[in-house]
Amino acid sequence: MFSAVLFDWDGTLADTRQVILLSFRRALDKVNVQVPDAFIERRIGTGAEQTFREILQSKAKDFDGALIKSLVHEKIRAEIDLCEMISLLPGVPILLKSLEGKLPLALASMNNRAVVDHLLDRLNLSRFFNVVLTVEDVSLFKPHPEIFLKCASRLRVPPQRCLVVEDSVFGVKAAKTAGMSCLAVSTGAYKETELAELDPEMLVSCLSNTESVLNFMLR
Repeated sequence: MFSAVLFDWDGTLADTRQVILLSFRRALDKVNVQVPDAFIERRIGTGAEQTFREILQSKAKDFDGALIKSLVHEKIRAEIDLCEMISLLPGVPILLKSLEGKLPLALASMNNRAVVDHLLDRLNLSRFFNVVLTVEDVSLFKPHPEIFLKCASRLRVPPQRCLVVEDSVFGVKAAKTAGMSCLAVSTGAYKETELAELDPEMLVSCLSNTESVLNFMLR
């Protein structure tokens, strides 16, 4: 039986893909850089700073820390401006309500604190999470397990008693490296076949099959 559930945010609980793409594009317009959507999509979950670095490196563009911070700031501002386009994925509201009071929950997002806090407030979700950690709370990005291990520590739950819910290969790898179980959901940029290769304990196409997901979480 699990003693805590740790959720990713982008692509797992919220349909943020289009807003993330638009916000990256808006920031990249400042430096006259364009990349295919897939380049960004396949990096969602690793942190905006890391993604901008990889984008600029791929274009052989010179950059320094100040430029990266400026791009991240522009991306955050754009994402908050576009937040009305963001909605929870199917099954998420009832799942969170069903878990309330049964298990401690954490949110472990590689998005930025300003974005996550704004969306949790707008969507009235803050009450569900005992712990919320974002990219600013860690020094290492997924697939490193730091953010999950910190969540477990804050919740005072051993890693092996934690279940991680993730949509990306980075997140599933991080959960496995942390010694945690993982429920993978293919609502993000990765196909079920890609996620299945990482051997998660459960794999679903979405979280709307609440009964089977809850049975697994509360077993």
